[in-house]
Amino acid sequence: MPTDAYRKQLEAEKSRSTVQLLFKAARLLNERAIERVRARSGQPVRVAHTALFPHIDLEGTRLTDIAKRLGVTKQAVGQLVDELEAMGMLERVPDPADARAKLVRYSKRGQKALLDGLAVLAEVGDEMRAVIGAPRMTALHEALAAIVANEEAAERKG
Repeated sequence: MPTDAYRKQLEAEKSRSTVQLLFKAARLLNERAIERVRARSGQPVRVAHTALFPHIDLEGTRLTDIAKRLGVTKQAVGQLVDELEAMGMLERVPDPADARAKLVRYSKRGQKALLDGLAVLAEVGDEMRAVIGAPRMTALHEALAAIVANEEAAERKG
């Protein structure tokens, strides 16, 4: 059982960590956006489903590549893809580069849902702008874009 002193130290360290705040903000905003998507679409979209979306290329991506990008097993990704396929969001199609393989890609319905989801994120962004002001929102956007560009460049080198 953690002591009160440990609990205080942990909370102090977390409150000083910009990255910890970023993680927490991302989780809370993601949960808000998902709840809105659920309410509007009537689909049982979960956080685990949305974790897949950035890793699926528009042309399609092999299941094994999605799993590698997420750092999880092929079986775990396969289950989520099955669920999203049942909702009509994703489809499996033959890989033109290898007839034995399949690509996972957005269905027509999934493409529309992706745009609808981005519209929800824009709404959430507008709410953030109302809280922190336009100049700080612009600065936050620019800072995050720079961090993403740096991390993606490091990933390509690695």
